[in-house]
Amino acid sequence: MHEIFRPLSGARNPHLQTLLPRLLRRRTLIKPHWQRLNLPDGDFIDLAWSEDPELAKDKPRMVMFHGLEGSVHSPYAHGLLNAWRKQGWLGVVMHFRGCSGEPNKMERIYHSGETEDARFFLNWMTQTYGDVPTGAVGVSLGGNMLACYLAEEGENCRLKAAVVVSAPLMLEPCSYRLEKGPSQFYQRYLLNQLKINARRKLKKYPDSLPVTLKQLNAMKRLREFDDAITSKAHGFEDALDYYRRCSALPLLPQVAIPLLIIHAKDDPFMTHDVIPDVKDLPANIEYQLTEHGGHVGFVTGSLRRPQMWLEQRIPTWLAPHLV
Repeated sequence: MHEIFRPLSGARNPHLQTLLPRLLRRRTLIKPHWQRLNLPDGDFIDLAWSEDPELAKDKPRMVMFHGLEGSVHSPYAHGLLNAWRKQGWLGVVMHFRGCSGEPNKMERIYHSGETEDARFFLNWMTQTYGDVPTGAVGVSLGGNMLACYLAEEGENCRLKAAVVVSAPLMLEPCSYRLEKGPSQFYQRYLLNQLKINARRKLKKYPDSLPVTLKQLNAMKRLREFDDAITSKAHGFEDALDYYRRCSALPLLPQVAIPLLIIHAKDDPFMTHDVIPDVKDLPANIEYQLTEHGGHVGFVTGSLRRPQMWLEQRIPTWLAPHLV
């Protein structure tokens, strides 16, 4: 029933699909339980749980890795947390460094291939709250990161199953796509969010980024941000070096656990380069390419009762793996 995506009547347009969740989900569906996790290098990440994890240790767990400058307040994030709660699972959003509203302390931030914080968090979660069936969902940037993590872990992966949604699995062509046509709108929005966060960080921790405020303000493209900040803060030569070394698509054959990848053909963030050759994928990876859906949109139902298809599709697919 939930396997096929049928777009909301009159809302097939990819940009409408991409923007509708923000229009329909103005209020957060849950009141998260917040927890701060201190990291080995002296920094921190913030966790937003669907309920107090101390009181839900025996429940299956679902982890959300959000997209670029996302958070628990992103419509897909609190929507899925709420769906998992209804399923009887404990959900948590692991905020990447600096994405929970407070600047992180170190020069290091986060990027599409940065898996160390996720690995530390998942290990810590098992050690702290016990070993129960656990899955993960990665959305957009968080989806590419999750796919990289799964490939790195291979047969040793702690997760039972995972889902990747609207992920830029080949970063370089996706960066070019965001510089063209209507997709430039999304580039401007994301870059503005990155700048706001970076200004906040420079104000609280001067010299904590490899740029001055003047250099930051002059940036016009995401690639400039990745050239000057993301790559330099994480040991890459430049943005292209980062994009080529952190794209998850070539790593997919190394993934050993059940994985569902969902893309829309009309995603304004993507190009055909992110679409894998299905015959090259191992049997444990299921690839679903929908005609419509935009970028993390997938709004279905009717005008009177619009529904978020991902909140139906993802729990239904995961349920057999979390028993």
